[in-house]
This record gives sequence, C-alpha cells and structure tokens, in this order.
Amino acid sequence: MRQPLRAVGITGYGVYVPRYRIAAREIARVWADSDGALPVTTKSVPGPDEDTITLAIEACHNALARAAVSPQDLAAVWVGSESHPYSVKPSGTIVAEAIGASRWISAADWEFACKAGTEAVSAGMGLVGSGMADYVLAVGADTAQGRPGDALEYTAAAAAAALIIGPAESALARIEATLSYVSDTPDFFRRADRPYPVHGQRFTGEPAYFAHISAASRQLLADLGRTAQDYTYAVFHQPNVKFPQTVAKQLGFTAAQCAPGLLAGEVGNSYSAAALLGLGATLDVAQPGDTIFVASYGSGAGSDAYSLVVTDAIVERRNRAPLTAAYLARQTLVDYALYAKWRGKIAV
Repeated sequence: MRQPLRAVGITGYGVYVPRYRIAAREIARVWADSDGALPVTTKSVPGPDEDTITLAIEACHNALARAAVSPQDLAAVWVGSESHPYSVKPSGTIVAEAIGASRWISAADWEFACKAGTEAVSAGMGLVGSGMADYVLAVGADTAQGRPGDALEYTAAAAAAALIIGPAESALARIEATLSYVSDTPDFFRRADRPYPVHGQRFTGEPAYFAHISAASRQLLADLGRTAQDYTYAVFHQPNVKFPQTVAKQLGFTAAQCAPGLLAGEVGNSYSAAALLGLGATLDVAQPGDTIFVASYGSGAGSDAYSLVVTDAIVERRNRAPLTAAYLARQTLVDYALYAKWRGKIAV
C-alpha cells in the first residue's frame, strides 16, 4: 500500500463521450454473428474530426471547470492512452497547449494498455504528495481499434476522463491509498507495425483480468483493514458488462455498489478511460462521506487499486460541468459503413 507524505485527492474531474454510437447488433449483422448474447448494447464511436487528443481536451476542460483551477497552475499534463494519434509526437504537449497550460510544466504520454490513465493518476499522487507540485492533470483517453470481424470490434470504444490531483484540503474526494500489482501475462498486445491489437484467448480472463484485479483489490483491502461492505461504491475496469460484475461478486461487492459506474453496456470498453469514466459517473451521484473503491486493469498485465473518501466539496463542484449522464443521453446511431469509413477500416 502506498500513501503520500502529503495528503492528496481529486480536486476536479471531467469526462467526455462522443455522441456517435454503433449498435452491437449492427456489427453482428455485418459479420453474420448471432451466436449467443452480445457483450454490449452499443459502443461509442469517435466522429470524423475526433481523436484521442480532442477527446482528452474536452474532458480536461470539464475537470478544470469543476476544480476552478487555472491551467497555469498545473505542474504536469499527462495523457494515458493506447491510441495516441502519433507514434513519436506526444499527445501531452498538444493537450497542454490547447487548455492554456504554462510552458513550464511536465507534459508526457503514458502507456500501459487500459490502465495508462490510472498510471498517470498514481504518478500525479507522487508529485503532489511529495510537495513538488500543487496540481497535476491526469488523463485517460482512447479511440481503441478493433480488427474487422474480431470479437474486440464489439467493445473497442472511445471516451476520455480527466482528474486533477491536488492537496487533500481542496479535494472533492480524498485518495486514502493506492496499490499496484503487475506481471508479464500476454493477454492482449499490438506490435508497432500492426494496425490492430490481438488478444491471447485463454489468457484474457482468469490469468489476466481476474487474477490481477483480485490481487490488487484484496491486498489493498487487507492493508487498510477493510472489506467490501465498508464502501458505498465500487468501480472496476469494464471491457464488457460481465467481467466487472463477476470480479465485484468475487470480492464481495454488490451489484448496487457497482451500478453507478458500470457504463460498458452503453459505451463499450473505453480502454484507458474505462475505470476513470466509471469513477466520474460515480462521483456524479456520490454524497459527502461516501467511500469509493476503484480498481483498473491493463493488459500485459496489471491493476491499480485506490480507496477514496468523498468530501463536502462534491455537492457544489459536480454541477460546474456536464454530468456523465448528459453525454450518455445524446446518442446518434451510425451504420457499419459509416463507422468503417470514419475508423479507416476501408483501404482505398
């Protein structure tokens, strides 16, 4: 378990989900795949003028609005993603410039598959907790790719979530502690010269997602002397609807505890944003004194677990920016042809 010397928390949070959606049944129609239940109902699709950077910028504006912090006060802008638009040029510098941050900051990109966003959060805790900075902006954003006809195509979606990490005294949710657990488990990967990731079939469930989230979660609960019943809400990485519900039950959490943050059915798997997006939706409804348990997952593989306590500041601050429900409500369905065109799946 890790706790910073200086108490830290979430000063502001923001999310963004594109308005475009494709129904899972539309994907199944094209690939004649009607064998059993579909993993989600719909998934979010970035528009033709959207990418990881534009999604991140929208989420950052919302986080800054909630925190009432000037972008000039940020010491770092860190963007976690597995779908950065450039292989070499950083997304962090573009996001920092777009939101009006100072030139005198740390700007960088983070990678660890689906937990790249929480990696940036943990690093932000360290920077603020050490006293080297007052505010760090950590972002998880993705426009994840799925090979045409592959199982990933049903869930690989798009969204962004941003957290401003700052001193606990100005936070809307205090971060009590964090813990990470990793191993070299090859469940999901994409080589640099390949456009789409591949998944390791039998490695993706028990030895990867479930083993890592369970290990990180159980250890953090043990270190804190807590059980699942000590938390008001819980958020787990959501590659589909079934996985987070299953791991929650294994850990002793109820469906009611997980309900506010379980968005996979409507949005799909937003990869680096998934756990943070679920946290944002949970903060949208949480009340002062509520406790939130969060565990992310990243293929390759690892999990970051966090324990949070909501403060009185949440009541006024959450209404300074659009709630997650507002983004979920604005849906424009597209067919597979338009989706394929926008996502560059058609080679001309």
